[in-house]
Formats: sequence, structure tokens, C-alpha cells
Amino acid sequence: MTNSKHVLTYGDAFVDYIANNTNNDSFTRHLGGATVNVAAGVSRLGVPSAFITVTGDDETSQFVRSELEKEGVILTPSIVVPEKRVSGVFIHLTPNFDRIFAEYINETPDLQVAAHDLQKEAFENATVFHICSGTMFHPEALKTTEKAVELAKAHGVICSFDANIRPLRWDSEERSRDTARKFLRTTDVLKVTTEELSFLMETQTMEEGIARLAEFDIPLVFLTDGENGTYALFEGEVFHVPVIPVQPVDTTGAGDAFVAGTIRHIHINGMPKTRQEVIDCASFSNKLGALCATKAGALTAMPRLEELDQLTQ
Repeated sequence: MTNSKHVLTYGDAFVDYIANNTNNDSFTRHLGGATVNVAAGVSRLGVPSAFITVTGDDETSQFVRSELEKEGVILTPSIVVPEKRVSGVFIHLTPNFDRIFAEYINETPDLQVAAHDLQKEAFENATVFHICSGTMFHPEALKTTEKAVELAKAHGVICSFDANIRPLRWDSEERSRDTARKFLRTTDVLKVTTEELSFLMETQTMEEGIARLAEFDIPLVFLTDGENGTYALFEGEVFHVPVIPVQPVDTTGAGDAFVAGTIRHIHINGMPKTRQEVIDCASFSNKLGALCATKAGALTAMPRLEELDQLTQ
């Protein structure tokens, strides 16, 4: 690891097979996965970004590592297990260009980063540690996530959590919900969609979900609602932050771009301390999510800082 302050992310690398059209009859291969997108997205925004994952010795794993290194992502905290095969996911597009995770492929689910593989040095110089629930379905990965959060807290690192609920990866919705909820009490910054809020809080309306979520006492919550913008939950207040309208091409990865923007903002400025600072953070992240939605792909669509001027009021 370098001695410079960096953002640290933990999760699975994926190969995304993304539909080329709404007929979902042809696909293009991309490096992907929510945490991969965030790690690379942060790097594209000019912030040192390190990633904890596991890859193997086959061509697909070499592709994954090569693409991450091209993005400037630091892989020192990651491990290589020769037998590991990187997971894949087929992503279909609806007529409205929303993403649907249609099928997962995972040949080696039991080959995971173990808790003892975690490097304390990676946490010592981290400003923000980011996770999502995508790997938690596996007992070993769950233990590793718990240990990683423990290390982050011990080193005073801000903990970011994107709920990123993917029911297809779990044996039951109940276990998916219960596992994700366990991490809410150690979360400093939560990103959750309106649909995920209803799922996690078991509520029918956004107002009910927000009320139940308040019981977890999370310092900062961003509730994203696509083209409707973002609701921020901060110090007992709920306020709306609009997004600049765009013509979407592919919404895959837009939420990850939002998260990358939030993490970048916090890495540079620290946790927001006022309502206006929260609005500034959400506005910046909204722009990144919107920009991402104007391009096809996920990682390929992660915005760079210099692209922000493409969006005007």
C-alpha cells in the first residue's frame, strides 16, 4: 500500500454481460460489479482508490486485474487464488432502459477473501471504507465484511454502505433483508433506492420507510429515486435534491456513479456537517449518476471530473 490517503472498497469483481438492446438477444462483455464500479469511479474522479477482492489465474481474472489497473485502482489489498473464477451476470434492459439482473454465474462461490487475508495497512490510510450487500450471501464473505468493518471502525474510517439488494443471489428474501439490516447500525453513509428502502424496512410508502430507517440512527442517508432525484436524511430532517434531466441510454451503474461521487466528496471535504453541505454532496453525486445514465455500460460509463460541464441547468 501507499502512504497516501485513499478510499478502500471491498467486494466481488464481476464480468457484466450487458444487453445491447431492449430485445435482450445480444450482449457485450464488460468488467463490472457494484464495488468494482465504485472503486474505478472514485479513481476516475481523481481520488486514490484501493480494492479488496479475489481473482484467479485464468484469462478472465487476468482481464479483470488488467482493467482495474488501467483504471488506476490499487490492488495491493487483493488476493489471487489460482482456482478462483470470476463471477458473471447477465443484465437485461427494459423498454425504459432500466437494468434487470437476469442471471448470475458463479463457478467458485466458496473461494472468497477470508478475514485473515485483510491487511491492516489498507485501513490505516483509508478515509472511507465502502461495501455493499452483494457478497454477504456467502458465510465466508459475510465474516470478512464484518471483520473489515471492525477494522475500519478501529482506525476511525468512515463506513459507506450501498444496500444494493440483489435477491437472486440469496436463498431467501428474509435472509437478504436481515443481513443487510445488521450493517445499518455500523454505517455512517447509506445509499439506498426507494425500492430497497421498502424491501429493507418492509413498508409500503417512502414516508413509512424513512420513519423506520430513522431508528438505526445513521448519520447520513441518500435515498435515490432515479429521474426524481435524491432525498437526503440528515439530523432528523428529510429534504429533496433534484437532478438535472437527461435522456437515459442505460441506467446500469448510475447508482454506483452516485456512490463514487459521494465518497469522493467526503474524502476531500469530510462528512457533511450542515444541510447545505449535504445538498452540495448530493447535487454533485446526482450529476455523476445522470451522466452515467447517458452512456451504455456500467464501468465504461463511470464519469470523469472533466465531463461534469456537459450537464447544465
